[in-house]
Amino acid sequence: MSEDSEKEDYSDRTISDEDESDEDTFMKFVNEDIHQCALLTADSISDPFFPRTTQILLEYQLGRWVPRLRKPRDLYGVSSSGPLSPTRWPYHCEVIDEKIEHIDWTPSNPEPMYIPTGLEMEPLYANSKQETVVYLAEDAYKEPCFVYSRVGGNRTPLKQPVDNCDDTLMFEARAEYEYQLTVRPDLFTNKHTQWYYFQVTNTQAGIVYRFTIINFTKPASLYNRGMRPLFYSEKEASAHNIGWQRIGDQIKYYRNNQGQDRHHHFSLTWTFQFPHSKDTCYFAHCYPYTYTNLQEYLSGINNDPVRSKFCKIRVLCHTIARNMVYILTITTPLKNNESRKRKAVILTARVHPGETNSSWIMKGFLDYILGNSSDAKLLRDTFVFKVVPMLNPDGVIVGNYRCSLAGRDLNRNYTSLLKESFPSVWYTRNMIRRLMEKREVILYCDLHGHSKKENIFMYGCDGSDRCKALYLQQRIFPLMLSKNCPDKFSFSSCKFNIQKSKEGTGRVVMWKMGIRNSFTMEATFCGSTLGLPAKKKMFNSPSRVDKLIDVLGNKRGTHFNTKDLESMGYHFCDSLLDYCDPDRTKYYQCLKELEEMEKHISLEKVIDDSDTSLKEITLDLETSHASDSSESNDSQTDLLNLNSQVCDKGHLVQGHKESDSDVTDTRPSISDDCIFDYFRRQLPNQGYDKNSVKKVTFMGNKTDSEVKNMSPERAVKLNSTKNYNLFEIHIQFELHLCFEKLFPEKKKFNI
Repeated sequence: MSEDSEKEDYSDRTISDEDESDEDTFMKFVNEDIHQCALLTADSISDPFFPRTTQILLEYQLGRWVPRLRKPRDLYGVSSSGPLSPTRWPYHCEVIDEKIEHIDWTPSNPEPMYIPTGLEMEPLYANSKQETVVYLAEDAYKEPCFVYSRVGGNRTPLKQPVDNCDDTLMFEARAEYEYQLTVRPDLFTNKHTQWYYFQVTNTQAGIVYRFTIINFTKPASLYNRGMRPLFYSEKEASAHNIGWQRIGDQIKYYRNNQGQDRHHHFSLTWTFQFPHSKDTCYFAHCYPYTYTNLQEYLSGINNDPVRSKFCKIRVLCHTIARNMVYILTITTPLKNNESRKRKAVILTARVHPGETNSSWIMKGFLDYILGNSSDAKLLRDTFVFKVVPMLNPDGVIVGNYRCSLAGRDLNRNYTSLLKESFPSVWYTRNMIRRLMEKREVILYCDLHGHSKKENIFMYGCDGSDRCKALYLQQRIFPLMLSKNCPDKFSFSSCKFNIQKSKEGTGRVVMWKMGIRNSFTMEATFCGSTLGLPAKKKMFNSPSRVDKLIDVLGNKRGTHFNTKDLESMGYHFCDSLLDYCDPDRTKYYQCLKELEEMEKHISLEKVIDDSDTSLKEITLDLETSHASDSSESNDSQTDLLNLNSQVCDKGHLVQGHKESDSDVTDTRPSISDDCIFDYFRRQLPNQGYDKNSVKKVTFMGNKTDSEVKNMSPERAVKLNSTKNYNLFEIHIQFELHLCFEKLFPEKKKFNI
C-alpha cells in the first residue's frame, strides 16, 4: 500500500494481533470484494514462504496465488452493528449495577465564587474511631498492585451501608448531620487525594448538614479562593430540569491534626441544606465525564453518515486492564497528491483521570471541528487532526485523580520504553513519531486541569538555547488565544520553561522530537479572575463598555461551567485559523508585541541589576507536584514569565540539559545572530488556499470612517476579540538610549 494513499492516513493501527480476540465480540469487518475469486488467509497455507498471519490474503489469479493485505478493519469499539465495548475493572473493585446519568444543563446566570466571612469553623476530629462508621471501602482495595481485570469487577454481593437510623444519609459514606469523609487514594498508591464524586440518599430538606473531607495533601487549594463544591439532585433534574450547580456555605480549606509521619493532612469543610427529602444526590470536585460518556459520544459520531466520512475512529491500543484507548483522525478525505501537503495538529486529554474539565474542552473542540460551519470545513480541508480524547481510561473508570493502574503518573513517562506498563503514552509517542515522518506537525496540545490557579492558560517550552526568534514565536499561539478569549484565557499566567522533573511530560518530549508549538493547556477547576476592569481602557465611552459586557460577559469572580469549558474548544480552532492565516498581519503584530514585551522586560532587569544571575531573575518556576503546572507560586506574574530564560548582555543562557531517554532532540541548532532579522522574514504559507480563506478581517485594518459605519455590536466584537494591538508597549526614549548604551552592537536596528 502506498504511503500516499488515502487509506493509510485513516489506518494508524498500532494495536497488536493478540488483542483481536477481545474485538471480535463487538467489531465488524469491512466487506471484502472477492471479485469472484478464491480467497484464503496466509495461515491456511502450509507453504513456509508465507508467514502465519491473518493480515495477508491470497487471491488465485491467472493460475497462481497472489498475496495482498487485508483491508483495514473498522476498529471502532463503538460499532453501529453491536453494543459498546464492555468496561473492564480490576477484579477486586466493587461496581454498582445502576447506570448513573446526569442531564446537560447550564445555569442561566454565572455562579459566583464563595466570599469568606471569617466566621467559618474548622472541625477537628481528634478521635474519629469513637464515631459511627457508616461505610468503609478500605477492604476492597487491599491489593498492592494491579493483578487482572474483568467486566463488572468484584462479583461478590456488594457491601451495603449500615442502615440503623432513619435520619442518617446513606452514602457510599455517612453520623448525624455531620459527616467526616475520607477520600480513597489512587489505586496502588498512598497519595493523590484530590478528586471526589459520591452519592448520598435518604436526604431531609431544611436541615443543615456539614461535610468534611479530612485527608487532602496539598497545602493550598482553590477552595480558599472561592471555589464551591458541585451538587446534583435527581429530583431537581426531573422536576425543574436543573443539573449540576455550585453550592455550599461556611466553606474552608485548612490544615488539620490528622498528620502522620510528619506529613500534614488538610481538610475541606462545607455546610448545605438539601432541597428535597428522600432524594438521591451527588457531590463532585468537578463536572464528571466518564469513559462511558466518551464511548457514547464516539458512537454518535460513528452512526452519523456525515461526520463519519471525515472522522475515522480507531483503537490506538489497549490499557493494562484491556480497556480501549481511541484515536480519531479528522480531515477531509485525502487525494493521493494531497497526502503530504496537509500539516498535522495533535490534541490529547485525560492523561490525569481526575482532570475532567479537560474532557469538556475536548468535547467542545470535537463539536466544533466536526460541525458544518465554513471555518470547521476550512480547518478539515487544511489540516489532519489526530485526537486522543482519553489517554487514561483505566484511571477514569476506577476514579483515580492522577495515576493509571500501574500506580504511576503517565505524564512523567513519555520517555519510557516500558510499553506494557504505559501503553497509551507509548503508543501515542510512537504514532506521533510515525506521523512526523509523513507530514509536518505544526502544533501539539495536551489538555489538563489545574487545582491551584484560576483561569485557563498554557505551558510551553523555552527554546532560548537555540534562537531568540523561535523563543518568541512559541508564544504567538497562546497570545492569539488570549486575544480571542480575553475573559477566560490568561496570557500572563502562561509559562515557557522546562524543569528537569518535567522532561518526561508530553509537551517536552514532543518539543524535543521537533514540534515547535508544543503546549499543555491548563484549565482551572474554579473560574476566572479576568473581567471588565482590565478592558475599560479599550473604549472611550461607557456605552462601548456596556456593549463589551453583552458580547463577552464579565466572568470575573464566577465559576466556569461546562459551556465555558466547551467554548475553549471553539477558541482553540479560531486561534488556529488566525495562526495559519495566509494574511500574516495578525501573526506579525503578535510577534511585534512579544518583541516589545521582551525588550521592555529585559531593559527593566538590566537597569535594576545588570549582574543579576539567572536564578535570581527566573520567577515562579514550575514545581513537580502539579499536572504539568506551577504549584509553588500562584500570584500573577504579568509578563515576567516571558523572560524566565534571559540574556545577560546579549548572550543566551542554555535552559536545560538533555535527559537520558529514547527521545532524540531533533530541533535544529540556530545561531542567535538571526534574532532581529528573523522577525522580518516572510514566513511560508502554512497550507491555506488564499482563495478559500474567509477570516482575514480584523479591527487593526479598519479606518476610523469604516468603524463608524459598522454596527455597534460588530464593532465591539471585533475590537474585543480581534484587535491585536491592545497590549502594545511604548518604550520611553530614555530606555531606548539605555538599551543603546548597554548593547551597542544592536544600535543599527530600529528598536
